[in-house]
Amino acid sequence: MARSTPIKLLIVDDSALMRRKLREIFQRTGDFEVRAARNGADALEQIPEFGPDVISLDIHMPAMDGLTCLSHIMADRPTPVVMVSSLTEEGALATLEALELGAVDYLPKPGGTVSLNMEDIAGQLVAKVRAAARARIRHRNGGGPAAPEPDGAAAADTPSAPPAMEGALLVGVSTGGPKTLEMILPHLPAGFPLPVLVAQHMPASFTRVFAARMDQRCALPVREVTGPAVIEPGRIYLAKGDADLVLRRRPKGISALPVPADPQTAWHPSVDRLVDSALDVFPGRQLVGVLLTGMGDDGAAAMARIHSSGGRTIAESEESSIVFGMPRELIQRDGAGAVLPAHRIAGRLRDWAGY
Repeated sequence: MARSTPIKLLIVDDSALMRRKLREIFQRTGDFEVRAARNGADALEQIPEFGPDVISLDIHMPAMDGLTCLSHIMADRPTPVVMVSSLTEEGALATLEALELGAVDYLPKPGGTVSLNMEDIAGQLVAKVRAAARARIRHRNGGGPAAPEPDGAAAADTPSAPPAMEGALLVGVSTGGPKTLEMILPHLPAGFPLPVLVAQHMPASFTRVFAARMDQRCALPVREVTGPAVIEPGRIYLAKGDADLVLRRRPKGISALPVPADPQTAWHPSVDRLVDSALDVFPGRQLVGVLLTGMGDDGAAAMARIHSSGGRTIAESEESSIVFGMPRELIQRDGAGAVLPAHRIAGRLRDWAGY
């Protein structure tokens, strides 16, 4: 249902050019009421009176940086926040920290000529901010991954791992994904009997940093797939950003490999493309598909094929989804074998794997 009132957007950026360009992009849609702030301190002064529905927040600013401002927002007046981040390793680290603090999503901050580069991604910017304005705010859990409900035995209590299984676990996620994955993947125990392949919509500069971060938090080794890799049980393979990940049957075994992004697909790495390729090399009954928070419908059609082929599928429930787009599409296609909040998914996966 369309909103009857404009979306109130507060743009927070120390660059006058960036503020002006963002204001132009959102005002011409006709459904945003836009205000701007020069830095975090200016934003905190405006928020009580303006009451924004969503905030775009630059990370690096004088007077008060974006992370400090975000901490105040989440403590005093929780509001959907979209970070504006440079596509650098430093920007990726800061953005992942912001997502852990409670930010919903992030926008790329262009280099070069701001006016030209912003126009290239204007449609994506508007879609992300619209989705964020409707997003469910997930509060900090005190740092570190959240403990799941005890659907199955805890990893530390498992005396021995079950034997390796044929097949793969496929995970698709978009908006809100990093924090959601941190509620699931660290609770898969060492020796998990399936390879785990993850398509998280993300730029390439972010997936490398995110893979390293998750490798420190998970019992299973985590790697970004930057070249052909024979997949093995008990390992997590993160699709490289700005590309797609596919599975191929090779003489040495089934391999994961990055391929150029399909221009016909809006979001990358593509969940549909990963799952379709898995269905080409495995019978559907040997696959497990998990579709998590995110806008749009990426992964829904392909994971519905897993379900109809005798495989197992999980859609994240609305109660825990930051944006209930992708999992809702899977449910509406009758493709979800289970609908669970994020904190219960790892337990169900351990049950299915025999833990």
